Amino acid sequence: MEIFSSGKLSKVKNGHAPEVSKQTGFPSPATHYAEPSIDLHKELIANRDATFFVRIAGDELSYYNIWDKDVLLIDRSLKPKKNDLVLVIIDGEFRVVKFPKVFLATEFVLWGLIRYIIHYAR
Repeated sequence: MEIFSSGKLSKVKNGHAPEVSKQTGFPSPATHYAEPSIDLHKELIANRDATFFVRIAGDELSYYNIWDKDVLLIDRSLKPKKNDLVLVIIDGEFRVVKFPKVFLATEFVLWGLIRYIIHYAR
């Protein structure tokens, strides 16, 4: 066996140095279509100071298509109209009812209008 050279290995001088990636080829035609992310607070909330979130436990409200782990967005600043879903307090308990159905039943406190129902997907 013949040895051509011996000694220490030398470091490669043309190694890769980290840097900002460079454009190669033509730019993507979709680069000017970049869209901002969706801010749910801007999309769903009209009055931030009067809006509350309520997470539902159980399927007792399935009649209104409200299921376990759904989130209700409730706005206390809006006046309900006929057949709107509202959150009321009856005998010290929160209840979801259609407005004005509750007027016929008993005394209540209108707590707020349900603007959105966010369904839990799993």
